[in-house]
Amino acid sequence: MQAWKTLSKKTVLENGKWATVEYRTLELPNGKVIDDWTWIILPEYINVVAVTEVGRFICFQQVKYAVEGVSLAPVGGYLEPGEDALTAAQRELREETGYTAAEWVNLGNYAVDGNRGAGVAHLFLAKGAVKTHDIHADDLEEQEMVLLDRPEVEAALRAGAFKVLAWSANVALALLYL
Repeated sequence: MQAWKTLSKKTVLENGKWATVEYRTLELPNGKVIDDWTWIILPEYINVVAVTEVGRFICFQQVKYAVEGVSLAPVGGYLEPGEDALTAAQRELREETGYTAAEWVNLGNYAVDGNRGAGVAHLFLAKGAVKTHDIHADDLEEQEMVLLDRPEVEAALRAGAFKVLAWSANVALALLYL
């Protein structure tokens, strides 16, 4: 199989580091050309399912603007310019929870939208997490940290309590790994 070719790009919206929208002209492998293909550039981000030394999963109960009601969430945040995904994951775990972890498992890097871009999600599992720092989170959302055991996390996942796709995928991949 052959990849699509980008023939040209035109920026139609730019909002600093948060979002860029482009119209692209693409050529398909069969030679067909598509004009004005919408491509969305969003910052890359990490999500971390963190498990303490005693097997408790570190989660948040929180609200998000695009999600109705309260959701369970893993640790998450954006990569800083020039920062690699693992470093961002370790930083976000420490800042948001005050925990650090002894063992890190990369669960993969995933395109958010396979045809439109919309960023890349880097998913991690942090094992053996221990409280080592004060919390220094700068999140806009109100959130409460909760420690759940594995059956509680599995039940929450089945019930749809992790209301963002990347969060559900991260939790499911972490549970499969464990």
